[in-house]
Amino acid sequence: MKPSGETRQLRYTQTKEFIGMQIHKKCGVWATLAVTTVVFFAIIFFMLPRGPRDLMAYTDAIKIDKPLLRSKTFAVVTGTPWASQAAVDVLEEGGTACDAAVAALLMLNVTHGEAASFAGVAPTMVYDAATGRVRSYIGAGKAPQAATIEVFKNAGHEHVPTFDVLSQLIPSSPDVIAALLSDCGSMSFSRLSAPAIKLALDGFPVHTTLQRNLNLSLLERIGFSILMPSTAHNYLRGQWWRPIHLHDRMRLPELAGSLKSLARAEQLVLDAGGDRSAGIRAMRDYFYEGPIAEKILDLHQQEGGLFTRQDLKNYSGGWEEPIAGSYGDYTFYGNGTWSQGIMEPLVLQILESIDLGALEHNSTQYIHAVTQAIELAMADRDAYVADSDFVRVPLDVLLSKKYASARRSEMTHTAYAELPAPGKITGFDRALDAFSVQHSGNFKLSQLTKFSIGQDTSQLAVVDAEGNAVVITPSDFPKSPMPENTGINLGDRMTQFRLDPAHVNSLMPGKRPRITPHSVIVFKEGQFFMAYSTPGGDMQAQALVQVFLNMEIFGMDLQQAINAPRFYSISAPSSFSPHEFTPAGIRLEADLYAQAAQGLKSLGYDVSEDPKWDKDFGAVGAIIRNADGELLAGADPREETTAMGR
Repeated sequence: MKPSGETRQLRYTQTKEFIGMQIHKKCGVWATLAVTTVVFFAIIFFMLPRGPRDLMAYTDAIKIDKPLLRSKTFAVVTGTPWASQAAVDVLEEGGTACDAAVAALLMLNVTHGEAASFAGVAPTMVYDAATGRVRSYIGAGKAPQAATIEVFKNAGHEHVPTFDVLSQLIPSSPDVIAALLSDCGSMSFSRLSAPAIKLALDGFPVHTTLQRNLNLSLLERIGFSILMPSTAHNYLRGQWWRPIHLHDRMRLPELAGSLKSLARAEQLVLDAGGDRSAGIRAMRDYFYEGPIAEKILDLHQQEGGLFTRQDLKNYSGGWEEPIAGSYGDYTFYGNGTWSQGIMEPLVLQILESIDLGALEHNSTQYIHAVTQAIELAMADRDAYVADSDFVRVPLDVLLSKKYASARRSEMTHTAYAELPAPGKITGFDRALDAFSVQHSGNFKLSQLTKFSIGQDTSQLAVVDAEGNAVVITPSDFPKSPMPENTGINLGDRMTQFRLDPAHVNSLMPGKRPRITPHSVIVFKEGQFFMAYSTPGGDMQAQALVQVFLNMEIFGMDLQQAINAPRFYSISAPSSFSPHEFTPAGIRLEADLYAQAAQGLKSLGYDVSEDPKWDKDFGAVGAIIRNADGELLAGADPREETTAMGR
């Protein structure tokens, strides 16, 4: 007999209850196991050492008044005291400005390598006192030949991504080092790299700037270790649970090993009877064609990157004539259009016929006038300036006094509601159309994103006893994977490209992005006057212009000009993806906010306040030679920037 309906319902109910009880029991077991596991790992985590390993004595050189350095023989200013000392030691031994610059650069790669990597960008300017000539060396790498907009779009990217192997440019700094040593150096790479190697092995105290740049939360350190394990290992030593502590000993043995291998490649050639030039070539080849190149290629093979053997082997920088523009008795020389070296001349030529001296320093009207000149120049930069090997840049027009006058006439009594249009140049209608699209409402964000993971770029300037000068602005932050066991940070400088074929700075195979780092040499009445540079991204040119005007218009000495509070226009799209900006946006350091914020708001600016001597406002290092030959060096209190001399 078939069971009755009531019987079937009873059995169903009993079965359902039985299954429910079993599930409940199993869930209880799993829940208990999960809780136990969490508690176990929590106990282990809290037992792990999270404090400093080996604190070192060190007095930070940040946010303090720094004296103006006066020197009779030579002067140096760099991003850290160790780099400045390395340059001084070389000059004391009779080395050239180029030798000292290389020693300082390598020491920055160690002591400030989280912001200025050994394989990053290094825009360079050189002044030869014997000939009076100023030259630029191309210190920005190229996109690999396989890098096309289609590749990125097909991978789902609207912008070049960071924290990704796809963001890496072909390295340029080793090529810069080889060029400086070959062209104007006198010492070997082995000699100049030795102090950096030793300090990387022995360790140095984590200074405030480094700690701030790598001050990641626990979740960020875990993500860092998962996403880029080789990079995290270099800085965290595999201990994601331990933050980077101020003044703890930082060792970089893998980077030291890479530098030692490069020095050994040079020394083997010298020991075999080769000349100095052959030794330098061997060092360079070891990086671009030898074992280091192989490790870089292994990384790209494993991570789905784009580098090929030919990309590295065929890379070259090269000497070039600098960009030049004038302001009164001064001539400003900057790196080519692969950088924003044109910005200082563009801004200052717009301001040239304005009586800035009639305005109170950092008054509302002064800030407004300078900011409008900056924004007009940024519009021209974004419309016309990019790698001149790939696009035609109308330098003759942009740097003409007639063009500056036309741009000056477009200044207004109130803030621009949005970044002004670039100036019209015959034959460049497509550039204007592309600019209009790029600055449409879709690109406007209500607030500029302030990234918390660090500030890249450092700087160095050297003037030697013969009057030769070198200024370099090295950069690149560890936002991409490192080749294993090298300690070499390849950066994410591809993020300064645009993935729009109509944009002047669009990605193309073999093209250089228009990078923000650039270096500047200034002449006064036809004679060398100043070498200077700064970190700061889109703030770089703004900081350098403000420092110059503080001296020229308001009579400040170099150190006073550097210390003075700054303003920062953020109304142009950031040079870094995702290219955010704030219409009419301006940031003010605290002292300046107190005196000028209300006035600027009344002119229509979107004003925000930052701390005094804030990291985002640059860290200028500068050396001036007076008419009597005395050298003056100024170092910015906003970072560890340090001036030394004799």
